[in-house]
Amino acid sequence: MQTDLSRRLGAEHAIFGFTPFPAVAAALSRAGGFGVLGAVRYGAADDLARDLDLLESHAGGRPYGLDVVMPAKKVEGASEDEIEAMIPEEHRRYVEEILAAYDVPELPESERSGWRITGWMESVARSQLDVAFEHPIGLLASALGPPPPDVVERAHRSGVPVAALAGSPRHARRHREAGIDIVVAQGYEAGGHTGEIASMVLTPEVVRAVDPLPVLCAGGIGTGEQLAAALTLGAQGAWLGSVWLTTTEADLGSRALTRKLLAAGPGDTVRSRALTGKPARLLRTAWTDAWEAAEGRPGPLPMPLQGLLVADATSRIQRHEVEPLLGTPVGQIVGSMNSERSVQAVVDDLTRGFDRALARLNTLAR
Repeated sequence: MQTDLSRRLGAEHAIFGFTPFPAVAAALSRAGGFGVLGAVRYGAADDLARDLDLLESHAGGRPYGLDVVMPAKKVEGASEDEIEAMIPEEHRRYVEEILAAYDVPELPESERSGWRITGWMESVARSQLDVAFEHPIGLLASALGPPPPDVVERAHRSGVPVAALAGSPRHARRHREAGIDIVVAQGYEAGGHTGEIASMVLTPEVVRAVDPLPVLCAGGIGTGEQLAAALTLGAQGAWLGSVWLTTTEADLGSRALTRKLLAAGPGDTVRSRALTGKPARLLRTAWTDAWEAAEGRPGPLPMPLQGLLVADATSRIQRHEVEPLLGTPVGQIVGSMNSERSVQAVVDDLTRGFDRALARLNTLAR
């Protein structure tokens, strides 16, 4: 299942997988795909360096990449503490009200929150890039549009192609003008930050908008038949994220969350600003419902303030597995994620489904 792009990047299959877990990224690369590690959860450069070393040592010499977040709109501040000082007290009170309503315990005194979303800050992302370029990454991806020009130039000087996610043809054209090498057309169905145009409409429009740049299709993909559909729409491969969350190599840190994902249907997600301040598709929970509540409630703050606001609360919810509030970014494909499988098993199912789709199309074309 190769394309010009997968061959150029050294992958056996045109399956590109975004994941926050280095073990998943390594397993995907070993299985012939292209694992891309999400860097946003790494506040400390040393932690990212450790996990990139781990990824590299377990990828079997296969290529892998890194995904960073560098928001176009920045909140100026010299430090995380100064930026947190911008968070209104009414928002802090509202978070505590939600936690109190569900009797969420505090973290143990010795346990600092491990879920600081400082990766939404450009200063942190730049420190992550310093680490990344000390490793043989085969791709740099940017989750919120093109990175700054100097970052694109630095990647190109290192021989690293740059990909950026786009939710509209307009965004895609802007990526092309910024010197991006690969555009990821991410449809409405996708987990995490996503726009309002569905993949079936978005992908061919982005392909036309940035021709001859290669395009990857993202959003709602979890079967080989969907992969085949992406290629028939003009994409050079698919970018998958949600489907890896229930693999045996993933470390969600919560069996309760895994059970919720396995039980969820395609309608059990919501596009919400509750986690980061930007619209992101999440598993629908009492937490997302609380932030969507109407009158008398403060609305979500802009990025990165919302992420910093809810960081400790998210750690408490996850640590104590408070199921009504427990969630994660995930796409509408969650309805098909109904069993735990290894990454290799997922890739095998994808390639088999792709072959079935091609055989069906060949029969129709006779």
